[in-house]
Amino acid sequence: MKLAIAQINCVLGDLKDNSAKILDCACRAKRGGAQLMLTPELSLCGYPPEDLLLRNGFYQACADALILLAQQISGIAVVVGHPHEVDGKRYNAASLLRDGRVVATYLKHYLPNYAVFDEERYFECGSEPCVFELAGVQFGLNICEDVWGSNAALLARNAGAQVLLVLNASPYAMQKQESRYSTVRQRIAETGMSVIYANMVGGQDELVFDGGSFAMDSAGRLSAQVSVFKEEIAYFELSVAGHPAGEITALPELEASVYQALCLGVKDYIGKNRFPGVLLGLSGGIDSALTLAVAVDALGADKVHAVMMPSPYTAQISLDDSREMVKILGVKYDEFSIEPIMQGYLATLKGSFAGRAEDTTEENLQARTRGNLLMALSNKFGSLVLTTGNKSEMSVGYATLYGDMAGGFSVLKDVGKLLVYRLARYRNSLGYVIPERIITRAPSAELRPDQTDQDNLPSYEVLDAIMECYVEQNLSVLQIVSMGYAEADVRRVVRLIQLSEYKRRQSTVGVRITERAYGKDWRYPITVRYQDNF
Repeated sequence: MKLAIAQINCVLGDLKDNSAKILDCACRAKRGGAQLMLTPELSLCGYPPEDLLLRNGFYQACADALILLAQQISGIAVVVGHPHEVDGKRYNAASLLRDGRVVATYLKHYLPNYAVFDEERYFECGSEPCVFELAGVQFGLNICEDVWGSNAALLARNAGAQVLLVLNASPYAMQKQESRYSTVRQRIAETGMSVIYANMVGGQDELVFDGGSFAMDSAGRLSAQVSVFKEEIAYFELSVAGHPAGEITALPELEASVYQALCLGVKDYIGKNRFPGVLLGLSGGIDSALTLAVAVDALGADKVHAVMMPSPYTAQISLDDSREMVKILGVKYDEFSIEPIMQGYLATLKGSFAGRAEDTTEENLQARTRGNLLMALSNKFGSLVLTTGNKSEMSVGYATLYGDMAGGFSVLKDVGKLLVYRLARYRNSLGYVIPERIITRAPSAELRPDQTDQDNLPSYEVLDAIMECYVEQNLSVLQIVSMGYAEADVRRVVRLIQLSEYKRRQSTVGVRITERAYGKDWRYPITVRYQDNF
């Protein structure tokens, strides 16, 4: 028999359009000869619905949409993910739609409550397997987290399942696909079932779902691999023995996958929220250059507006390189000198500042002037401001509230500085867009004469490594020191991370690409006196 996966990009809460997309995929899959189609987790409403799941009307609307969708399904069986309420209890569910009706419903057993997941807040746990027969094959259902433990898959096998169908809304993180493979192979080894794994694709706030749906036979061999970061209907031939087979699409290398995740995150955040375009401040530095490249690749040059706002400390090469890049990309471009505004601020504050030396106050005035100008343009034309700071800077507070942090979406929020350089090199390997000098010159905020980032920070090789250990791997100070890093550097970086939480709490949402980003999965107190001495 022939099966299909509808690897689709759902819009959260758009029950009408999501239903229409599922129905269209079902019709196309039926024309393609498929007898069964699998959709992702909560495909009817999108994932994650978060506190929509606390609203009674949301469940009723989803129930109505599911029944209406089922009535339109014929000639093919379709598995659809949806929220489900029964006897006052609420579940993450998957239902089999067939011959115009809902014929079976599975309730998710394991509810993830870590990282970006918070399902215990909303759902009850199911406990029963769901197995159905089609064309002589027994299929069992699991939903996402169910396969990360063993019991749900074993229950399906013990109920007679030969093939396990898994609906997923598994967000992208670097190296995540290898973890999925490894986990599914463990379930196969325990149960002897082949597995068909359907994953969602698309951006939802800070999350990006990468797709990459796949199938493995009962020996744990990869027998089909769907492409990543795009919608697709993928077909599988299922043998009499229950072994799925389909096309195996090569997956991108690390830099390529991160870059595609950033582009999809920007595209869907702007598109799904119906912004007409974006604008960003160029500095002549690597972060704003990479942000500009991602924005153009995600949205098209016609939806991107770049603004250069030089101060007396802006180097001529910063202006030259910015002008070169916008010319290559063909985006709208403006230059506004901020010196008159700076002088106005300083004149106003002259009396209050009398007798005090210049310090970061004057530097921050420059950043905040730029932030005000960008927000004024955003208000006037409706475009969303993209902030350009990276994860290394956000970690240690090397950013200005209401200045370079002002905006609506952060492209590089979860991208460390060293990875920024790797991504810039990768983008230029596809076609030259970022001037070489931007990549090779020492990074600088250009807020005072001859300034470089390393005036105030450790080298990025050291900073990024400590940040990754402390933030992403949750290692202690002494564990990081034992890896060979100077204790003074480790304590300094960790202290800066702790002190900067009040800034990060006010930062905008941004694309998540690691297993620990400064978003849903980072909950550090602002007011705290604990020092990590272990």
